[in-house]
Amino acid sequence: MEGHGEGGSIEKPPLIEPVSGYSDLVSRGYAVMLSALRDCTDCGVELSRRTLVNNAHITWSEVGLFVLCAVLWTTVRRALTACLFQPAARRCLLLPNDAAKMPESAWKLIFYSVSWSYSTYLLFFCQYPFFHDPPSVFYGWTSGMGVPADIAVAYLIQGSFYGHSIYATMYMDAWRKDSIVMIVHHVITLALITFSYAFRYHSIGILVLFLHDLNDILLEFTKLNVYFKSRGGHYHLVNDMLSTVGFISFGITWFWFRLYWFPLKVLYASIVTSVQSVPSIPFYFFFNSLLFALLLMNIYWFLFIVQTVVKVLTGQMTEVNDVREYEEEQQMSTVQQAGHAGDAGSQILVKRGKCMRNGIIKEKHT
Repeated sequence: MEGHGEGGSIEKPPLIEPVSGYSDLVSRGYAVMLSALRDCTDCGVELSRRTLVNNAHITWSEVGLFVLCAVLWTTVRRALTACLFQPAARRCLLLPNDAAKMPESAWKLIFYSVSWSYSTYLLFFCQYPFFHDPPSVFYGWTSGMGVPADIAVAYLIQGSFYGHSIYATMYMDAWRKDSIVMIVHHVITLALITFSYAFRYHSIGILVLFLHDLNDILLEFTKLNVYFKSRGGHYHLVNDMLSTVGFISFGITWFWFRLYWFPLKVLYASIVTSVQSVPSIPFYFFFNSLLFALLLMNIYWFLFIVQTVVKVLTGQMTEVNDVREYEEEQQMSTVQQAGHAGDAGSQILVKRGKCMRNGIIKEKHT
């Protein structure tokens, strides 16, 4: 991975105005994309092949490092689960259902806290202006330009983690109603990370990562407090309150970061100002299609948040819970909280250490 100092001077092209709102994004974005489509007289497989060969820059050593780190994340997670998370769940006397899912949330909370902190450091404590001046992500772009070492490290961490996450969602995490969408999300995210690095769109990539990781921190924090509020067979008010605060913060930041800042900062820069800064920018439609798919999945998951709020307000739910869980999981959780219903009930609840996959109970790899 190439490196050359942090920040650097970038000459700002003239006549680039920031977006003012959703209507501005839609109107300008539609006009620019339509114009780009009309100008693409030679679009096709052959042009895509030539563009890929001429503009994608990634080495086999970087690919090997990615694979090595993806395997390392899986190994570290298994070790932490066996040596730290599972013993902690037993010591805290978590209910079987909660103890089975607690290691997943603990692992993700640690990773996303570290990764988001690093993205925050890059955007607000280095010389990069990308957050406050999103059009700057394409200023001075050239094919094959060097990637600053600090951004290259962020890409290696995030790319290898999402490579690990595809495997983890299928074989290590609890299976939920949105797990297929989650796998698609990981594939799209990995494609965005890989191609944005290869095409040197790393500046906008850091902005995308920053706008998404905070919500994952709050989600896993909320879930952990949900698991811990019934530990030891007793109700714990502090964890219940923290889960409520965490969920409220999660919903607010999800809308603000993923449904407000993401389209107005990232999509506008990618759709509109990219072609103003770099006419005939490579793979314009491909990258914007991936970013738009990411936005659609953000909207899809926001509907789950709204569904939870509606259920709480209408009395269908008396506490914060994950509406993505299967009905069978919710019913078993209710039996657990009703109070350890004898040996027969305990034997049923032991199944919570297993993972539901497409309606079938299978052993969960840890």
